[in-house]
Amino acid sequence: MANSVFLPNYTIGTDAYDAIGAICHTFGTKVVIIGGQTALEKSIDKIKASLAKTDFILTDVQVYGDDATYEHVERLQAIPTVQEADLIFAVGGGRAVDTVKTLAERMAKPVFTFPTIASNCAPNTAVSVMYKATGEMDGLFFLNAPPKHCFIDTEIIAEAPSVYLWAGIADAISKEYESAFSSRGKTLAYTDALGVQVAQNSADRLMTYGKDALDSCTENKTSFALEQVALDILMTTALTSVLVDNDYNSNAAHSFYYGSTVVEGCESHLHGEIVCYGVLLLLTMDGQIEARNRLYDFMRRVDLSVSLEQIGVKNGEEVERILDKALTTVDIACSPYPITKELYKQAIADLEAYHQTQS
Repeated sequence: MANSVFLPNYTIGTDAYDAIGAICHTFGTKVVIIGGQTALEKSIDKIKASLAKTDFILTDVQVYGDDATYEHVERLQAIPTVQEADLIFAVGGGRAVDTVKTLAERMAKPVFTFPTIASNCAPNTAVSVMYKATGEMDGLFFLNAPPKHCFIDTEIIAEAPSVYLWAGIADAISKEYESAFSSRGKTLAYTDALGVQVAQNSADRLMTYGKDALDSCTENKTSFALEQVALDILMTTALTSVLVDNDYNSNAAHSFYYGSTVVEGCESHLHGEIVCYGVLLLLTMDGQIEARNRLYDFMRRVDLSVSLEQIGVKNGEEVERILDKALTTVDIACSPYPITKELYKQAIADLEAYHQTQS
């Protein structure tokens, strides 16, 4: 069967929105903007100023909701101004963007993304992570292609709370380790091999520039380090995601995160923070102790969580619930060996023991 590959595209810089007219003009004239409340407040004036220089007609601005749920998708789909639009602009963080991506796919409309935080690769992937109203993961929604283009305004990224960049660094670190682990020992087709290769050395870059990028964000200043880190978070991980078969896209670190969504104490911790803890578990489980220790040291330097207590897990019963949920996810289905509850538990015990020696 034919295999079509659509790669993410991006514009980055403090004047990124100035490229809207040149890039979007072939897709229609009517634009609807949908995003998170805070994200819209931070970006709408810049977007409107750029649209004013074009022939686009802004039909409406809508707040997407409060989580990436199908209920919000259906509500937005019923709005006449959304139905009338030729193009949809998705503004905000991962859950806002995933909601709007799903909406656009269902309505067969082109979607363009405007990330206001660099917390994950959602603005450039062909998959949406959807949740139930309770906050528990509901599953993945797959798109035919990633968004048409991503406009990354580094000034807006720098002015966002640094906690989102912090979590984005943590999430992006997982891509290199999980894709390499999932694909180990497999005969990879060209696009799969390319996708896995794209992610290689991204963890090293993130650990090299991560602290400086966070300092820039704390000071609300753009910098070379901030741009490098933002591109690894928003683009490198997305390129791997759209190139590789979904089997090679994630593994035990993300499974652990999805498991954590059933525990109340984890709700106050960001996705990337828990995923990165999951990477420590994966590296421990796989015997990559030198890599584990290097990552652990970096995580300590930037105050990422390195123990169960720090991610809000209080007891063994909660660990059991997390792992029961984790083992139901598809992320671990493609691994070089079976990922079992016993392997998870041993990795947790070994990591907790190592943490005690470093405290």
